[in-house]
Amino acid sequence: MEAKELVTLAVAAMQDKKAEEIRLIDISEVSVVADYFLIAGGSNRSQIQAICDNVEEKLGRAGHPARQIEGYDTANWILMDFGDLIVHIFDKENRLLYDLERLWRDGKELDAADLS
Repeated sequence: MEAKELVTLAVAAMQDKKAEEIRLIDISEVSVVADYFLIAGGSNRSQIQAICDNVEEKLGRAGHPARQIEGYDTANWILMDFGDLIVHIFDKENRLLYDLERLWRDGKELDAADLS
């Protein structure tokens, strides 16, 4: 499965749990870490964990289990590593604080619909 297909599945899983402000950044030209960063927010700990659980379940069923998940217990910033796709799920405060969209502005922000 290509990274674009992973992104499409992950976005759908996030939308199922009402993730807020889903952003996709193509970092393939500026980093060797991954091809894409998928960034989203949640309004509370339970929602953030539910988004994470759904992404993990959907990608796992597609044959792509997470390599690593960090921050699940505190759920203020969960990082999910799927190889070519890194998923970030933030609470509002930490999303503003870390501002990954600004830090990775050398990447290309995409609309997930562009991947279809």
